[in-house]
Amino acid sequence: MPTPFLPRRVLVIAAVALCLPVAVLAAGDPGAWPNAKPITWIVGFPPGGTVDVLTRVAARKLGEKTGQPVIIENRPGASGAIALQAAAKAAPDGYTLITVPGPVLYATQAPEVGKDLVAVATLAQGPMVLVSGTPNAPAHLSDLIHAIKKNPAAWSYASSGSGTAQHLAGELFNVSAGTAMTHVPYKGGGQAVGDVVGAQIPLGMLGVTPVLQQIKSGKLKAYAVTTSYRIESLPDVPTMREAGLKDYDAAQWYVVAAPKGLPAAQVQQLNIWVNEVVASDELKPALVAGGSIAGKGSATDAQKFVESETRRWRELAKSSKLDIK
Repeated sequence: MPTPFLPRRVLVIAAVALCLPVAVLAAGDPGAWPNAKPITWIVGFPPGGTVDVLTRVAARKLGEKTGQPVIIENRPGASGAIALQAAAKAAPDGYTLITVPGPVLYATQAPEVGKDLVAVATLAQGPMVLVSGTPNAPAHLSDLIHAIKKNPAAWSYASSGSGTAQHLAGELFNVSAGTAMTHVPYKGGGQAVGDVVGAQIPLGMLGVTPVLQQIKSGKLKAYAVTTSYRIESLPDVPTMREAGLKDYDAAQWYVVAAPKGLPAAQVQQLNIWVNEVVASDELKPALVAGGSIAGKGSATDAQKFVESETRRWRELAKSSKLDIK
């Protein structure tokens, strides 16, 4: 049977269609990503901490971009490793995201961005703050350092978990100041606040967001922020460098990631959306409250940033003999 004759124009259109990405062809399909179902955004720490607050605000705005609900799923435990495992095991279909805080150094193997997860975008980065709720706490950081050296057993500090940025910042403080504070890990910074305010734990090395109101109300004394710059929400609180610890600089950051294998077109689209969310007016109050700087750049930039920061802190932990257990 002879082959039916097709007009040249039809053949050209068909050839072009075959070259188009599947995502483009499916754009009109109501079941195509991200139209099929809500997006789950995993957070590895309890509600109330800086990473949770930032993610919740970003998720609401992302929902407006995608036209789908974005559901926050808190999976605290093991300094965020439980959440990383859940995200790494999820289908790479664009319906699972995770906020990866860092730097985090795990004593045992945990899923990593670049190996088990793909970076999408940098959400933000900013300082931590050393605080105390102890009655008659030393007035200045220099006085605090003197008190810790005089009676090390009386001073411990809370963080959001072992190996987290807050733990690393606390151990860097020990090395820089020549002190020996004992580390007390919690499942999240938000959970630690109550014990620090109540002076069950003398000190806290915590994110700014969960302690901001307690600092402003006088329930907590802020000694210094960990970055090399002061922050708008706590303009009178010095940096560690200003308070006497030369060259001290530590920041915590938040990168949005997805399961490995997510198609490049979806990674690119999510990167565009997240960058728009980060630059929006809605996210600014949360960024300012936490002293955070908005992230920007491509997914590749985010991946390189995570690799560089992780390598830097691993080298620092080794050379300075930081205790991350």
